[in-house]
Amino acid sequence: MTLKLYNTMSSKIELFKPRVKNKVTLYVCGPTVYDYSHIGHGKTYMAFDLITRYLEYKGYNVKYVVNITDIDDKIIKRANESGMDSIELAKKFEKLFLDDMHALGIKDADIYPKVSGHIPEIIAIIQTLINKGFAYVVDGDVYFTVSKVEDYGKLSNQTLDAIKSGARVVVDKRKKNPADFALWKNSKTGEPSWSSPWSKGRPGWHIECSAMSTKYLGQQIDIHGGGRDLIFPHHENELAQSEAYSGKKPFASYWLHTGFLTINGEKMSKSLGNFITIVDLLDKWDAEVFRLFILSTHYRKPVNFTQKTLEHQKQSLRRIYNTVDNLKLQIQNTQELETVDKLEEELQKQISHTKDAIINAMDDDFKTSKALSEFHNLVKIGNKAIAAKMSKSTLTKVLNTIMEIAHVFGLLEKKRAIETLPENIQILIKAREIARNAKDWNKSDEIRLKLKSMGIILEDKPEGTQWRYQE
Repeated sequence: MTLKLYNTMSSKIELFKPRVKNKVTLYVCGPTVYDYSHIGHGKTYMAFDLITRYLEYKGYNVKYVVNITDIDDKIIKRANESGMDSIELAKKFEKLFLDDMHALGIKDADIYPKVSGHIPEIIAIIQTLINKGFAYVVDGDVYFTVSKVEDYGKLSNQTLDAIKSGARVVVDKRKKNPADFALWKNSKTGEPSWSSPWSKGRPGWHIECSAMSTKYLGQQIDIHGGGRDLIFPHHENELAQSEAYSGKKPFASYWLHTGFLTINGEKMSKSLGNFITIVDLLDKWDAEVFRLFILSTHYRKPVNFTQKTLEHQKQSLRRIYNTVDNLKLQIQNTQELETVDKLEEELQKQISHTKDAIINAMDDDFKTSKALSEFHNLVKIGNKAIAAKMSKSTLTKVLNTIMEIAHVFGLLEKKRAIETLPENIQILIKAREIARNAKDWNKSDEIRLKLKSMGIILEDKPEGTQWRYQE
């Protein structure tokens, strides 16, 4: 099956075809760094981490850019409240954001460009827009003229008249149109500022992304992503100014947007007391538990965060790790057979079919909930192979397939390999298995209790004995 994506621009599922064969350019709007990152940020960047991982798994060479907005009204306000320099405050929270991403197991983007490092590029684009008649200067401010763009509103599926009527009651009378937006802002006393042909000031929010995506990915890119809340006005305005600047369409071939995250059915906010930072999350939950939670819902859909749901994912993750650990142990203790019987042949076919089902689900606009369900089936196949004491080749095939898919999902990346299990514990586990087979229950119980004292729990199940670390 060929990869298909839902494109916000067309509101349709479309066949994915990058501009250059086997290469993908991906730009995702990054954080405004004025506060601690919360789990809503975690959902968005984990979703695009998954998308990047899968594109790479499909053989694409992905160039991935996530910007850092370190110049913004919110940053200036927070800096004034705390008595810090705004650039220094932004540096602090930029580092904390990147630390949070690493803690969540999110792979680094290729580039994290900052607004403050791209002022010349921003000024150059604004000047070009002025020269082409798409922007105008008023009292040192520069505004984009939305009425000059015939298809303005195409991304958010709105007409300009509807956007105008929805504008705030208090409108800057200096604007030619209430929907016109700032490209450059004349600075106020105490604000960070840079010299420009129009005033000493700073860039508007939307122009920043146009400048940085153009510099690192070119005037036309394959995929532009972000949270659903950015469709309007940010992405609509970014799209308009980018196409006006370059004269090329489309600016982005595919627009991907993630759904919202709620807490117990309510919007997350500090006033409701349900604001959860990534640091708070990881104080209680493993990063891979949160990743399983995110994978369980399609990236475009809203997801509801509850303690019950996280607990369920914690148990699921434990079962996956236990199966992997037991597969590794059994592989070490199993001799290779020259031939396999029909039961093993059938199980090996199931492994291949399940892997194909996972890939088909991911090819269908990254349907992770369906792919994850098939992944759990793959884990069950692993347990069947263990219980049936199948050959090393079958055990190895299912283990390798589990690990291959887990890497795409960003799972099973903790340092918990069976190779690190002390040899004396492996010997005890094997000895207990021998005792059970000989129906020496006293010896079996004695070894089980000894292992428990060493932090290893044995679980005797219908499909066989498995072990796990004591929690």
